[in-house]
Amino acid sequence: MGWFSSDSQSPKPKASSDGAFEAPDRTQRAQCWAARDAFNACLDKHNIIDSIGQKDKAAAHCGKEDQMFVQNCASSWVQYFKKRRVVEYKKEQQLKQLEAEGAKPM
Repeated sequence: MGWFSSDSQSPKPKASSDGAFEAPDRTQRAQCWAARDAFNACLDKHNIIDSIGQKDKAAAHCGKEDQMFVQNCASSWVQYFKKRRVVEYKKEQQLKQLEAEGAKPM
């Protein structure tokens, strides 16, 4: 589909009357999320948390999935989802550490 990508075969986003790009519709968002989920599943399979920090390892193991992710999502969404994955992992680790130290939910 190639939404906001540099792929010449992909449809170009339409500009709205004020010059900004139109927001993706429900189908485009679903395609983006499916590509994101496939990429994250591949990263999980290969124990890669940070696909930005471990770019070479991620490319070697999940290059095809990453390419589909980039083709189906806006570049700002790709960066956001990649960074969010790291933040969520760190949050989980912090909660596990607190539970191990005896912290209880409020």
